[in-house]
Amino acid sequence: MLAVINLKERFFEQWYGFRNTTFFVMISMLYLILMLLKRMFIIADVAAFEILQERGDMWLFDLFFGFQYLSIPIWLAWKFSLTAFVLWVGCFMFGYKITYHQLWRWVMFSELIFLLPELIKLLWFLMIPQDPSYQDIVAFYPLSILSLFNYQEVHESMHYPLKALNVFELIYWLMLMTGVFFLSGKKWNISVYIVLSSYVLFLFFWLIFYLLVYK
Repeated sequence: MLAVINLKERFFEQWYGFRNTTFFVMISMLYLILMLLKRMFIIADVAAFEILQERGDMWLFDLFFGFQYLSIPIWLAWKFSLTAFVLWVGCFMFGYKITYHQLWRWVMFSELIFLLPELIKLLWFLMIPQDPSYQDIVAFYPLSILSLFNYQEVHESMHYPLKALNVFELIYWLMLMTGVFFLSGKKWNISVYIVLSSYVLFLFFWLIFYLLVYK
């Protein structure tokens, strides 16, 4: 128990002492850079985009991607706020006294894991010789259930749910469990139950809702 306490103290002193605003801006910039690189070196080489550029209609897609870039901080703030709230409700139901601010901060820290698949995706299309279509790029998500199949043989309504279920998402769950465990200083198994009964349950409800609405 003493070893766990010492590990917790060292972690918060060495790795968790960041400013929320600075860290949020850093994550937003990293997502923006990855999106720009993907736009410049992968999507720009897709044949359909080259045709549009020749016709002078590329400004429509430039406008679309411009909105995407501007929406990054809004999307991240919404994601962090909703996830932290769901976890906070789960903690409250189990009698764990963790503040919403602490959970929001940990959720933001855990978001780092989702930068890895974006980087892998960029390197995959840059390094492996191929001539992908835009749909090939959109459908690809490394280490996801969808990546185990030919996406063209899977109904389009299943693409998002099967991409959402991936190895990085599982690691994210573990990071959330670790956060609840560290922040509460209580039992690990209860931290697991909290995340499974709050965030994971909410995620599956959302995926089911998506499928129902899509159809």
